[in-house]
Amino acid sequence: MDMKAKIEEVVTKIKEDKEFSSKFMNDPVSAIESVIGIDLPNDQINALIDGVKAKITADKAGDMLGSIKKLF
Repeated sequence: MDMKAKIEEVVTKIKEDKEFSSKFMNDPVSAIESVIGIDLPNDQINALIDGVKAKITADKAGDMLGSIKKLF
């Protein structure tokens, strides 16, 4: 399984679907498993959750930096 591709897939769904975003915040395990369609071992699902959270944080930081650059 391509973890990077799955992380991108989940992040895209979070950004596009407010209901899914809420589900991810409340129950990230079942949210991710609903997107990838398989039940993963805890270590793999936790790695995916951490990857998704890191990607979302990085994207938000990039968006904020872009907004700041527009001020100058």
